[in-house]
Amino acid sequence: MSRVTGFAIEHTAILDADGRLLQPLPAWCADPAALVELYRWMVLTRTFDTTAIALHRTGRLGTYASSRGQEAIAIGVGHAMHPDDVLLPSFREHGAQLLRGVLPEELLLYWGGDERGSNYSAPACRQDFPVSITVGGHASHATGVALAFKLRGEARAAVCLFGDGATSKGDVYEAMNFAGVQQLPVVFVVSNNAWALSTPRAEQSAGMTIAQKAIAAGFTGEQVDGNDVIAVRTRVGEAIDRARSGNGPHFLECLTYRMSDHTTVDDASRYRNPEEVEPWEARDPLSRLRAYLVGNGAWDEARDDTLRASCAATIDTAVQAYLDTPPQPPETLFDFLFEAPPQALREQRRTMLDAVKAAQARAEASGNV
Repeated sequence: MSRVTGFAIEHTAILDADGRLLQPLPAWCADPAALVELYRWMVLTRTFDTTAIALHRTGRLGTYASSRGQEAIAIGVGHAMHPDDVLLPSFREHGAQLLRGVLPEELLLYWGGDERGSNYSAPACRQDFPVSITVGGHASHATGVALAFKLRGEARAAVCLFGDGATSKGDVYEAMNFAGVQQLPVVFVVSNNAWALSTPRAEQSAGMTIAQKAIAAGFTGEQVDGNDVIAVRTRVGEAIDRARSGNGPHFLECLTYRMSDHTTVDDASRYRNPEEVEPWEARDPLSRLRAYLVGNGAWDEARDDTLRASCAATIDTAVQAYLDTPPQPPETLFDFLFEAPPQALREQRRTMLDAVKAAQARAEASGNV
């Protein structure tokens, strides 16, 4: 027998769990101010996340997917992207969305069941796609966006994020295969947080890494310490630059851990040993970067307290704006599905409006208005 081919998967880590450098800092963050900015965004994301969970627990927000412990991936990706790139997020990338200009009250509207939350007001992120709840379904959308860039001759990239479970879906395999054949400017970023809802990583794929799945599609896959925002920002930034330069797709597997339940209607204690979670507390991405900044004189406790108070005030203001937003009329349920609604939907809309009017008339007659 003769060997046909072989491959290797590289792993990048720059900052260890204690905030110590494992290798020299990349040029983009030689100025500590760049890392302070990333830390500020991660703290804001954590604050938003904690508040969103509290809103759900008190019945003021729908089912919500926490990003606690995974902030370094979202912030690293969002910071690496160019303004004219297109973000295609899954459902834990709140940080990337916030960094690119989505308002926290818009995210709350979305998770509160109001589609107006996906009608982003900031021009910089209006080209970005909304949250994709369908696992892996948006990977094919990403290749479509990237194909459009290639056909138009535009130096732009589509950046698609999803979890490890999505890589077991046919949608993702097909998207990667197409991206490889067409050499499209798309970067796939996987948040390997060890769990696909209640299915552990070992039971969803026998591969030694998830990154190696890119090899079969004809392009490079690599691993990154997903709790090291410097490593994520560096490797994603280089992948985006290559894609924008016409060098095809890239795949990054970011190793992290899902610290929370899958969503606020999940109970991870039913299938996960709490002792498995504890070691990851020490690898927290916020604590890691803060330790580095403090150790190098770029941060201190007073500034940290000020930042956290500022983030809390920002999110509190967003919560109030969300709660003060009047609900849409019920008929809008039908208004954004088709340009010209089919007869069946027009009849349903009319029936619903008749029912609403009848209910209002009964309320007025009984004095319960």
